[in-house]
Amino acid sequence: MIQLASLIYYPIKACRGFEVTAAQVTRMGLARDRRMMVVTPQGKFLTQREHPRFALVTPTLEDDSVILSAPNFDSLRVPIRSSGAPVAVDIWNSKNVDAIDQGDEAAQWFSDWLRLSVRLVHIADGFIRNVNENYAVRADDHTGFADGYPILLVSEESLADLNSRLDIPLPMNRFRPNLVVRGCDPFAEDTWKRIRIGGVTLALVKPCGRCLVTTIDKETLEKSKEPLKTLTTFRKRNGKVMFGQNGIPLGDARLEVGMNVDVLS
Repeated sequence: MIQLASLIYYPIKACRGFEVTAAQVTRMGLARDRRMMVVTPQGKFLTQREHPRFALVTPTLEDDSVILSAPNFDSLRVPIRSSGAPVAVDIWNSKNVDAIDQGDEAAQWFSDWLRLSVRLVHIADGFIRNVNENYAVRADDHTGFADGYPILLVSEESLADLNSRLDIPLPMNRFRPNLVVRGCDPFAEDTWKRIRIGGVTLALVKPCGRCLVTTIDKETLEKSKEPLKTLTTFRKRNGKVMFGQNGIPLGDARLEVGMNVDVLS
């Protein structure tokens, strides 16, 4: 029996995630997941690729605020603003995305931590950032500040298979999924087109191409060649290393850890 093993939130793109036992899923993904990100003063998004110190920042949601924490650094509570006068930001091929600046205190906190001038923004209420039309199920399928899709799903068995090939096993946080499932064959998720968890159906639309973020140890910030070196030997497709599946929720529902995962097609 396949079950939902973990639900993981990433309130701010590039920062740490945290596990929850239940979450509301919407067509944009887990509610409040990756709705925020850090940008340059010119509005260009930043990630762990260029700034590994993001991996040590823990954002915690509390009511209508996010609490920013980092090792040996004063924490800061930031009231979340999702409406108001928007600023234009860019993320990958999405240009002029409407975002709401989160104020000078949040900007200064991240600027001090990253040691460069940045701003913290939240996607503006009502803004639709469409997914790639080649993989959309509906014309208005959309996401927040995720790289490209609302949900990333990985199975525990796929990670176990990878770890069996590595000298040093890696934790799941190297791959930053939202949904972790268990009870299937390794890489079975590659073959799934539609799954149902509780009251929501997910369309799994394309495998996730992996980048250098997976090579950063999220505790020490050390970089290595793994897991990309090993994944290249058996998970390379069309010039990209694949691990996990990008998903699009086809409705809204509440998810809970332990729910059964039904493979529909």
